[in-house]
Amino acid sequence: MLTSHIIRTAVEAALAEDAPYGDITCETTIPADETGSAHLTARENGVMSGIDVFAAAFAAQNPAVTVTVTIKDGERFQRGQILATVEGPVRDLLTAERIALNFTQRMSGIATMTAAFVDAVNAIYGDDYDGPVTRPRRYERTRIVDTRKTTPGLRPFEKYGVVCGGGHNHRYGLSDAVMMKDNHLAALAARGIDLAGAIRHVREQVGHTTHIEVEVDRLDQIPAVLAGGADTIMLDNFSLDDTRRGVELIDGKAIVEASGNMCLERVPAVAATGVDVISVGALTHSVRSIDLGLDWN
Repeated sequence: MLTSHIIRTAVEAALAEDAPYGDITCETTIPADETGSAHLTARENGVMSGIDVFAAAFAAQNPAVTVTVTIKDGERFQRGQILATVEGPVRDLLTAERIALNFTQRMSGIATMTAAFVDAVNAIYGDDYDGPVTRPRRYERTRIVDTRKTTPGLRPFEKYGVVCGGGHNHRYGLSDAVMMKDNHLAALAARGIDLAGAIRHVREQVGHTTHIEVEVDRLDQIPAVLAGGADTIMLDNFSLDDTRRGVELIDGKAIVEASGNMCLERVPAVAATGVDVISVGALTHSVRSIDLGLDWN
């Protein structure tokens, strides 16, 4: 969860990294008492995320700076739209400008990319989609979710960006849920514990609220995973036909997640198979920052 404490700590650290001993350019070119204002302006269309982080960067630099926002996180904006106005000492505006933009541009880039994936999935539920569609068992529509492939130190910001774009979060970290992959299962198999037994082995050791997800890469693994009582089954790098068969085999007994090389062109067809969740690592590891800028008045 992105809290005010996390935001404040991050922007203060970023400001200290960028100007550890002050901004020598501003201090030698801008009079200390000069004030001014600037507009945060969109250079392209997108979805907003991080407007509070943008404001927090200026507040951390100098509480005397005022930030007036004209958009909320999760709202779409158009090229040329004014998203916020900052007013205050020019030295402080210039010193905090890049930090404020870095956070907001990246978060809005994630929100914008996520919205594109969500839109692509939602399109299959409209009248114009040409093809069979199986509704997911667990949710009204197939969800787009993120992964742990985030920038170190920025995970709360990046996962918040996904939510702003209409997506959902996968586990925040290794402490949140069990996800058993081939290496974990191989370690237990080396001790003579089969696939179903491996899941039961873990279940006996964790709290009753702990979610257990198991990754499979073959259809013939699914019966054993179901027998073991997994809460979610991840179909990793399955073909569309195998994904469809996997959904049928699981038959609502567990949440079905599809993962592996997901792109905008592919997700509609994957969603149409009836999976509950599609995880997309690219939302955070391959995103392009949105072009935003400060236009000075």
